[in-house]
Amino acid sequence: MTVGRAVTLFAGVVILVSLLLAWQFSPMWLWLTAFVGANLVQSSFTGFCPAAMIFKAMGLKPGGALG
Repeated sequence: MTVGRAVTLFAGVVILVSLLLAWQFSPMWLWLTAFVGANLVQSSFTGFCPAAMIFKAMGLKPGGALG
């Protein structure tokens, strides 16, 4: 798996989990969804993505938009 795919997978899972938590417990969990979305937008402009840095440090292959 490449860094770009791992970041996309991670973002998607976090968004889906936060939506499930918002539906089940509290709408405040939607702030997590907003945070992930904002991070995706800023990384598209700046190229800086903390998740990509973590996945690179874990040894995933470079590749994709963030790799």
